[in-house]
Amino acid sequence: MRRRNRWVKTLFWGSVLGVFVLLGVVFSGVAVGAFEQRTLPVEQPVPFSHAFHAGGLGLSCRYCHSAVEHAPYAGLPPTETCMTCHTFIKPDSPNLALVRRSWETGEPIPWNRVINLPDFVYFHHAAHVAKGVGCAECHGRVDQMAVVYQPQAFTMKFCLSCHRNPEAHLRPREQVMNMAYAPDPALGEKLRALYQVRSAEALTSCNTCHR
Repeated sequence: MRRRNRWVKTLFWGSVLGVFVLLGVVFSGVAVGAFEQRTLPVEQPVPFSHAFHAGGLGLSCRYCHSAVEHAPYAGLPPTETCMTCHTFIKPDSPNLALVRRSWETGEPIPWNRVINLPDFVYFHHAAHVAKGVGCAECHGRVDQMAVVYQPQAFTMKFCLSCHRNPEAHLRPREQVMNMAYAPDPALGEKLRALYQVRSAEALTSCNTCHR
């Protein structure tokens, strides 16, 4: 009987240890995935350079991501947006073959997602834009990226660091799309009051991001 009990205990604690080892492997894989996600450029079906269009030409983020000021999502540009210019500018370029095909067939361009938040995280682009949070705070200097990538892992720590000290990240609304703008914490204090940004306690409450 004692041997049997000893065997049962060994099996039990062995199983517990195995679970912890498995969790360690899984979470280490998640960490590695988050690191890769924030460093590797994501190739697109059409070689669109943000560095050229946003940086060189100075196109505003909202020109292509038209929903960013009034919706939870920024939105992806329909083919019509591309063809507004490219009907006249380099209309026969080989790089635009897929754009022309989309224009002719009505099939959307299959853009590859760069950032994909988990389903249990609630994020509203328009709410952040309205409070003076610049695109570059999360997306980095997209105006310098030939191929876009995620510059940092969107962990809970990353979000909470901003929610605990929002004044360090705020800017005038007219500067939200300006990638080169450097936030001034002193001005941020005034903007926090002007934009009626909630308290740190409210911003760090669980139900702010998990609904």
